Amino acid sequence: MPKLLEKTERRLGEKLFIKGERCIGPKCAFARRAYPPGAHGKKRARKREASGFASLLNQKQKLRFIYGLDDKDIARYSTLASSKRGIFGALLIEFLEKRLDNIIFRIGFAESRRAARQRISHGHVLVNGRTVRIPSYSVGKTDEISLKEKILHSPLYAGFGERLKKNSKIPKWLLLDPQKQSAKVVGTPEEADAALPIDITKIKEFYSR
Repeated sequence: MPKLLEKTERRLGEKLFIKGERCIGPKCAFARRAYPPGAHGKKRARKREASGFASLLNQKQKLRFIYGLDDKDIARYSTLASSKRGIFGALLIEFLEKRLDNIIFRIGFAESRRAARQRISHGHVLVNGRTVRIPSYSVGKTDEISLKEKILHSPLYAGFGERLKKNSKIPKWLLLDPQKQSAKVVGTPEEADAALPIDITKIKEFYSR
């Protein structure tokens, strides 16, 4: 997995919420310095004009950093989307959104996808009552996602139930039960649900060169 720093957002010129909730408040590096990092960052921000290739690369990098994946992962999902019948962008988003680490983040079980991967790897997450330690695990329709009971009583999850009740950003393809502190996949993720600041067609162009 790439090392995700807030200066990545500054370099790409857009807030990508890499650090989750931190990116919403005043501590967000991009909000304080919305120009590329480095001594000449402000000048570069004024002068930079992306070439055709740079524009494609920029979109691919944004997708990569939003989901916290390596280049090979994005390439693999893009190849898979291209090999299936259907619209490339819709299929690519579906594969990415159905990753377990993304779902844990979307439903509010973790403050960022990076934190979600850690909790999955540590064995905190259950899918249909069974422990899953693979962040890239593809969750299917009707699958139920929850956290281990003993984990919910740890300081890490203090006030967790109340935070879930206040989460108003749950995608329509996920059904959250704040009382049970679990969620169920009830549909298929669509490109509009992800609301990404990316031109998905550029991703296909990048890998079609």
